[in-house]
Amino acid sequence: MDTTKVVGEKIKTLRESKQITLEQLAERSGLTEEQIVRIEENRNIPSLAPLIKIARALGVRLGTFLDDNNDTGPSVCRKREVKDTISFSNNSVDARKHMNYYSLANSKTERHMEPFIIDIAPVKDMDFIMSSHEGEEFIMVLEGVLEISYGKTTYILEEGDSIYYDSIVPHHVHSYEGKPARILAVVYSPL
Repeated sequence: MDTTKVVGEKIKTLRESKQITLEQLAERSGLTEEQIVRIEENRNIPSLAPLIKIARALGVRLGTFLDDNNDTGPSVCRKREVKDTISFSNNSVDARKHMNYYSLANSKTERHMEPFIIDIAPVKDMDFIMSSHEGEEFIMVLEGVLEISYGKTTYILEEGDSIYYDSIVPHHVHSYEGKPARILAVVYSPL
């Protein structure tokens, strides 16, 4: 299943069910109508920041785009069952995709946090565009070494290290010295 396509379809379905026009969603989210159309039609792989803006503009949790059932009980995610990935852009035209996200709670509705295992591919272009959005993020390095640009500071995290930060500060997460990494990330975004 290509969950990237599911995200675009869910955004369009939610927008239409709430009778919100493209123009209204653009105005509320601060994105252009063209950006929203490209996301809804799965022509753009969005980064987390625009998705959070769209979720807020629609009055839903970020996780609403990832939910796959209406079960209100706990969500158990078994290692052998984590197959489907969600890809987000790193805002670089040359490297549209450097992270594959494995959602760990897409069967839990009404959640306030988004836990992911993320495989981070090495990138050659180190000219990153920082992103910022409301909320908080927790990251723990499972494999490899991670470099996090946070404001004007750079942090190098090794296997077992973690960081917790306010997402409103411009930041970028990438692998260190051209080697892949794997992280556990939990993203909280208020409505």
